[in-house]
Amino acid sequence: MPKKTRPYSRYAKEAAVLLGQLIRKARIDRKMTTEELADRAGLSRGLLRRIENGDLGCTLGAVFEAAAIVGVPLFAADERALTSALASNTAVMTLMPKAVHTPRAKPDDNF
Repeated sequence: MPKKTRPYSRYAKEAAVLLGQLIRKARIDRKMTTEELADRAGLSRGLLRRIENGDLGCTLGAVFEAAAIVGVPLFAADERALTSALASNTAVMTLMPKAVHTPRAKPDDNF
């Protein structure tokens, strides 16, 4: 029986393919083989191939690690800007509730 796949939006698919292409280009520009990058990132070569092909089933940590090793900027151009963004976001997240509960519907017991 074929494995069920989750449906993804076109935007998510295109973003994954673009990020994979950026990782592949940066790896080639640094003259790294897939085996070298996979070893440094602690990944298998097959997983690295899937990342570079834009497979959305890869773990986020694996994708980010591969991108970080080859120097693909993910959120900010420099580390200070990223640290600043993380600090401000942490302050906001501290004020957010831990969970969101929907109110229960009151039972209609008026017979």
